[in-house]
Amino acid sequence: MTDDERILRIGSGQGFWGDDLDAPVRQVEGGPLDYLMMDYLAEVTMSIMQKQRGRDPEAGYARDFIPLMERIFPTIVEKGVRVITNAGGVNPDGCGEALVEAGRRAGVQGRARVGVVRGDDLMDRLDDLMAEGHELRHMETGEPLAKIRDRVESANAYIGATPIVKALEQGADVIVTGRSTDTALTYAPMIHEFGWDPEDHDRVAHGVVAGHINECGAQASGGNALADWWTIPSMETVGFPIVEARPDGSFTVTKHPGTGGRVDFRTVAEQILYEMGDPSEYITPDVVADFTSIRLEEEGPDRVRVHGIRGGPATDFLKVSIAYSDGWKATGTLVYAWPDAPAKARAAERILRARMDRLGLRFDEVRVELVGWGSTHGHLAGPPPADHPEVELRVAVRSQDRESVERFSRELAPLVLTGPPSVTGFAGGRPRVQQIMAYWPALLRKEAVQPNLTVDVREV
Repeated sequence: MTDDERILRIGSGQGFWGDDLDAPVRQVEGGPLDYLMMDYLAEVTMSIMQKQRGRDPEAGYARDFIPLMERIFPTIVEKGVRVITNAGGVNPDGCGEALVEAGRRAGVQGRARVGVVRGDDLMDRLDDLMAEGHELRHMETGEPLAKIRDRVESANAYIGATPIVKALEQGADVIVTGRSTDTALTYAPMIHEFGWDPEDHDRVAHGVVAGHINECGAQASGGNALADWWTIPSMETVGFPIVEARPDGSFTVTKHPGTGGRVDFRTVAEQILYEMGDPSEYITPDVVADFTSIRLEEEGPDRVRVHGIRGGPATDFLKVSIAYSDGWKATGTLVYAWPDAPAKARAAERILRARMDRLGLRFDEVRVELVGWGSTHGHLAGPPPADHPEVELRVAVRSQDRESVERFSRELAPLVLTGPPSVTGFAGGRPRVQQIMAYWPALLRKEAVQPNLTVDVREV
């Protein structure tokens, strides 16, 4: 096989923190694979991990990643599969140390190397950055971060492929990052293996699209399918997507033979449209990809070829994901049974609101839904039928005043005996008061982040 004919197989193993833990096992055991990427992070995930680390300095990463790796370490070492993941969260060093220990427990000591990428976490640098003139203005409202600085819980820059490629060059078999972009977990090995020039924007743009298809796991192979969802076979053993990449940038999306799910034009197209803003400018740290140039062709069963993608130069900025505390919330439910279930639920809502008003509780928002009728489509659902068998009354409140939210949590349960009859679904005790984490997206010039990105590769 010539270099131009070489195929690089990059499989998706996780689409979010909490995804199917058997999927990575199926990927590495089910057929040929060169790389396994696992995406664990979302915007709110970083704040959760930051809180965990605040309680325990050893925490702050995806803990379930460690036993998973202990399980598959022997297989990936034997088969030469390299793993790239952002499971490091806000503590990639801690994750790396735990990963080394897991490798030794798995019996691969001396046969594997773990790479740790750090430098995306900006929490300890925020005040210095602001003092240097970086206002970190909200990308939608234009407000400076100073407005909510005292409530910030986490701040991480989205980093690209460069430090991951450096870790691969240094021989890392498993690479753990913090807030890497989801797509870089797939296109970094393409840059490394094919020797792409980072300025070859079209090729790198192909890698970005491959990463976008891989990043949500089985969503590209039939999971959460919008079109003909009932025709997707054997979802209990769904095969996660695999990108078969070529040196020219084009690639084929497929999955292991004999697995469930389906890869076709529609499943791939639906994933491409997922979380899409301006399709002509999909911005990443390394390139701006034009998603309007994507061409899809079905090559056969469970095989879709992707090609024709154009790219342009990267911007001078990195996106920063900032989470901050924005008050308190609580959500409670009551289920009302036939007859007159919707009417009973609405009556209970009126009683609850009147009691909260009498108590002088202060809320920024009170949201009421009848789950089972109208909660998804709102007024478009029309009036509920008189013989509707049951509805769930769902009441959610939010406030800057924690005491008001706590009092709400004590006012819902009394409706069981002091409101309309036939409550059947109250369980779990009082609604739990939770802190609200809000999202603050901002931009930061690359030179404020990139010099602080470091790579450490250690032996298992």
